Amino acid sequence: MNNKAKKGSNIIKWLFDNVIYVFLVLLVIGIIIASPDFLSMTNFINILSQSSSRIIIALGIAGILILGGTDLSAGRQVGLAAVISASLLQAGDYAYKMYPNLPELPLFVPILIAMVITGLFGTLNGWIVSKFHVPPFIATLGMMIGVYGITSIYFDRPPYGAQPIGGLSEAFTTFAQRGIKIGQYEFPYLIFYAVIVSILIWIIWNKTQLGKNMYAIGGNPEAAKVSGVNVAKNMIIIYMIAGLLYGFAGTLEAGRVGSATNNTGNMYELDAIAAAVVGGVSLSGGIGTVAGVITGVLIFQIINYGLAFLGVSPYIQFIVKGAIIVVAVAFDMRKHAKKK
Repeated sequence: MNNKAKKGSNIIKWLFDNVIYVFLVLLVIGIIIASPDFLSMTNFINILSQSSSRIIIALGIAGILILGGTDLSAGRQVGLAAVISASLLQAGDYAYKMYPNLPELPLFVPILIAMVITGLFGTLNGWIVSKFHVPPFIATLGMMIGVYGITSIYFDRPPYGAQPIGGLSEAFTTFAQRGIKIGQYEFPYLIFYAVIVSILIWIIWNKTQLGKNMYAIGGNPEAAKVSGVNVAKNMIIIYMIAGLLYGFAGTLEAGRVGSATNNTGNMYELDAIAAAVVGGVSLSGGIGTVAGVITGVLIFQIINYGLAFLGVSPYIQFIVKGAIIVVAVAFDMRKHAKKK
């Protein structure tokens, strides 16, 4: 094969291996051509803000995917954290407080409570998967259903019943809705929270023994076990960290929206899994980066925001998102099969 033919073959191979990214870039370019106003600093800030909690959730799920597992309970854990934090952070003078006699708590207390609770559910997921060898899909599917039931029972409490939990304290809304003014633009605190979490997760994945063990287990659990890695312990810790991240993201979602219901976080896990796969995390385990996960989330958010900006029907948006998920997973499996 001459150099020209070889070069052409390499280009075709690259395009085939990266077809999902090519498609997504073309889709974004199409949105920009259809509406040049989409390219504005205001839209850019809005996209970053809306992506912030999604990035935190996706980083939690991505760690589990790298282990070779999955977590279908993430969205419901986000909802549980949102409901708990909102119920404990209502303004003192709000007429429909869930706990009328509860004084306004320091901001960090309800956030920590929500994170500890979801952290425990994450730990339970890891324990069931690692100790009883229940497939992660089944274990977390059961957890998803159970957590939704717990959230609904907590949410649907007398005397007000299943009403959105609102009237959040000023400290909470400031924490989740305000930002830092830079020039004429205000950058929400949410963006900085996501950056801090991303840095911490990058350190865990790349600079700690836990991170090395995570990749080793995802690559070949038996080989990791033979080399002295405590597979069960490391799996439980990664699932626990994911739970803590869901808890933090849930509190941010409640504060960002200004209220919470038992349906907060619904289907967030599928968006997170899809974004992680689009960002290069392999469903087969052992492969993934923080930068890739963030890129995947941003790509999805740009597409969602762009299609909404163009006035495209939400139903069409679901079709586009579903197609992207299927294509991304198909090409991920193809790459993995080729490596084998």
